[in-house]
Amino acid sequence: MSERPGVVITGVSGRMGRMLAREVLASDRLRLVAALERPGHDWLGRDLGEAMGGTALGIEVSSDVPEAFARAQAVIDFTAPAATVGFAELAAQARAVHVIGTTGLSAEDLARIAAAARHAVVVRAGNMSLGVNLLTQVTRQVAAALDEDWDIEIVEAHHNQKVDAPSGTALMLGEAAAEGRGVALEAVADRGRDGITGARTRGHIGFHAIRGGDVVGEHEVIFAAAGERIVLRHIASDRALFARGALRAALWGQDKEPGEYDMLDVLGLKQG
Repeated sequence: MSERPGVVITGVSGRMGRMLAREVLASDRLRLVAALERPGHDWLGRDLGEAMGGTALGIEVSSDVPEAFARAQAVIDFTAPAATVGFAELAAQARAVHVIGTTGLSAEDLARIAAAARHAVVVRAGNMSLGVNLLTQVTRQVAAALDEDWDIEIVEAHHNQKVDAPSGTALMLGEAAAEGRGVALEAVADRGRDGITGARTRGHIGFHAIRGGDVVGEHEVIFAAAGERIVLRHIASDRALFARGALRAALWGQDKEPGEYDMLDVLGLKQG
């Protein structure tokens, strides 16, 4: 493609939306063609640059999703499950690459996104950083190498405005550990403990969520056995790394066949 691919940012007023807009505007490989917000939002009709506290950019914040998607080659979407499912269907109609960083998606949501991916490229990941995706691979390998004498616990920490738990990244890591063990995560997941719970169930994978302050994202995978522990840890200190990963995914998807992909595909880390 000779012209830089055009990108739409959904939920542009949010913390990630603004970060994504800034990263696209600074990119020499992508161009921002539209910025979207929900109907009734006070940014609608305003110039995006001025709404973000800067100079005018000539891009008016809109709620007209079909019109925006029709002008785009990629949609970057860190919003909410209900919105993301609707965006997936419209992005598929526009044949635009849909990069999804939304977390908290239900099984029904995922089924609808998978249906949209039959017609267009969808890149979906609970975390778009290189470090976390490497951690996912290592977690899978370590889990495969250790038997159920090694308990697995996943601890995650995020800022106090995060609305879902466990985090999408924690669930990615849990899925990786379960795959390494050859089991289904839903069959072995323990999500927090309270009261008289009894002894830990052998082979289960525990999840624990911490919420406080402005923590960007911290994740630990703990493998614990009698007399020893292995602790794998990733700390994110700058939210921009997620935005940069999303832009990389938007570019990567431009020449791909319709289907559902993840950041392991984008980063060339997929095994098998």
